Amino acid sequence: MLDPASLTATSKPAATPLVRNAVRMITAPQMRPGTGVVGPPEPDLVRIRDLIYQVAGIFHPENKLCLLQERCNRRMKEIQIATLREYCECLILRPAGQAELIALLNEITIGETCFFRNQPHLDALRQIVIPRILETKAKFPFRRLRLWSAGCSTGEEPYTLSMLLMEETSRRLKDWTFEILATDLNERSLVHARNAVYGSYSTRNLTAYYRLKYFIPVGEQLQVNPAARASVTFSRINLSDDARMTFMRSIDIVFCCNVLIYFDLASKRRVIQHFYNNLLPHGYLFLGHSESLYGVSDDFRLVHLPGATAYVKTERTPAGGSSI
Repeated sequence: MLDPASLTATSKPAATPLVRNAVRMITAPQMRPGTGVVGPPEPDLVRIRDLIYQVAGIFHPENKLCLLQERCNRRMKEIQIATLREYCECLILRPAGQAELIALLNEITIGETCFFRNQPHLDALRQIVIPRILETKAKFPFRRLRLWSAGCSTGEEPYTLSMLLMEETSRRLKDWTFEILATDLNERSLVHARNAVYGSYSTRNLTAYYRLKYFIPVGEQLQVNPAARASVTFSRINLSDDARMTFMRSIDIVFCCNVLIYFDLASKRRVIQHFYNNLLPHGYLFLGHSESLYGVSDDFRLVHLPGATAYVKTERTPAGGSSI
């Protein structure tokens, strides 16, 4: 997979085998699934769809191409391009292709979220998962927790996690430190997250206690206070970027909620493999309610929690051996 940042700002894609293969794939004739007919009605839209898949792992089936068309139309209007053919060439061949591809991904990956969105997940994290992890790590020399909010959107999830962990600093997490790595593909969402200013829709689930303790009024909006922001680090990471994903090491808990639904099976397996590699042996993975690892990976064990489910990393059985 390619990250948009790896596409060079030249008149044509960089001469590397990976880029040549990606361009070869998106310019080859496409076959409509189940029809045996080569060449869909909008071949340039399909090429753009395939480029997005190669770069970000996000796949638009044919019944969703109209949504992709709408996103392309917005960008075409913005940069004053009249046809999909010209826009496709802009993305692949023109010097501005890298920046425009990122802009298109910003349109595609708009997320909807809020603070304390999934309370059962949060209750299970605080009451069950964290105590289990602390017990496992009690023998470690460093008392530190690392959480990863993968696909953090505009930041409500990682800030929620920060507040919950701060509530535990006088109890279970006394003498412990923690950090929350928050990543997303959408640059606009990350700008919003770093500013940490939210309206009534995002803050609708806040209790009076959290509103008063962790937020500062900014006009009619609320801003997360510096204390809750201090432990959260935002960065742009493409979950399909193998090179970047290998650096997300020593993670205790991954939250990746309502992200994998946009990936096909091959992309899901690749991302889950990265989560497995980056999680510590006791690590937990939280997915959205409609998401599952069934048929995707056998490297995690499903754990039933009160009102929620999660996955815990399991030890792989060596070839010809048995797990202890």
